[in-house]
Amino acid sequence: MNLNLRNAIIHNISGNSQEELRETIVDAIQTGEEKMLPGLGVLFEIIWNNSSEQERQEMVKTLESGLK
Repeated sequence: MNLNLRNAIIHNISGNSQEELRETIVDAIQTGEEKMLPGLGVLFEIIWNNSSEQERQEMVKTLESGLK
């Protein structure tokens, strides 16, 4: 079976409201299940690809400070 995980994740969340997207993210983080990490990665990829360079710099700065 040739399943494109990225496309499946995008398909599953397409059309979700902001609240539903937020709940998806919060639930994935709170459960702490490893199987949720690919989905969070796809969401981050979407955010990154739709952000300005300034927003990207801010995300990297936030990430750096969170890792200290």
